[in-house]
Amino acid sequence: MKTIAVIPARMGSSRFPGKPIANLLGRTMLEHVYKRVALSKALDATYIATCDDEIRRAAENFGAPVIMTADTHERASDRVAEAVAEIEAELIVMVQGDEPMTHPEMIDAAVEPFLHDPELGCVNLMRSIDNKADFYDFNTIKVVTNQRGDALFMSRQPIPTVPASALSAGSDFPHTLAFKQVCIIPFRRKTLLEFSRLPSTPLEKLESVDMLRLLEHGYRVKMVETRFNTQAVDTQADLERVARLMEKDPLLASY
Repeated sequence: MKTIAVIPARMGSSRFPGKPIANLLGRTMLEHVYKRVALSKALDATYIATCDDEIRRAAENFGAPVIMTADTHERASDRVAEAVAEIEAELIVMVQGDEPMTHPEMIDAAVEPFLHDPELGCVNLMRSIDNKADFYDFNTIKVVTNQRGDALFMSRQPIPTVPASALSAGSDFPHTLAFKQVCIIPFRRKTLLEFSRLPSTPLEKLESVDMLRLLEHGYRVKMVETRFNTQAVDTQADLERVARLMEKDPLLASY
């Protein structure tokens, strides 16, 4: 099945304006995301979707195809839905433009479940949280699942409850108790277009989490655990942290 990736990006982040074109190890952050995503063997093409000319110019400078969208979208998924309206592809992988530590194998793993389940409409990656700072960080989206690995709820608040005894037992955060959403999100085309037509929901607005629109309307979101420990960039401090983490990343030599 034809599979493409779309990276939504905009200049107007309230927490870090202009972050897609912020300098990260000599390149824009967006270039790192694009080049790393495009290395995935599961993809037929990779695009950047934006409403900003600054991002369009930056993307064209490093050779990325750009799709211009409306500037009215509050949700990245809605921007991606507009971007793919005229592109024929059965699977669309949304990769947030603030995930510069994305590894191409993460794309492959997120797409793989669709090969075995023709009814599956949406997949998210998740990673176990291994430190208290991420667990209590408002910018880190936490996720809880059912016994089948489908999302029950996502929140910026620290969920699920971690026993105080576990937190005080030592300096290490208790593994496997909490997971964070990793914003690599493949949709079957039909589900993405349905998402864009669904009315926004109360919890989606409250938490500012796209996937809650699907969950509140009764859709299934399958969660797939990744072994890669990535760091999204929401603030300048995050960018500096990612720069330190990526300095010795062997994947840099691939692009």
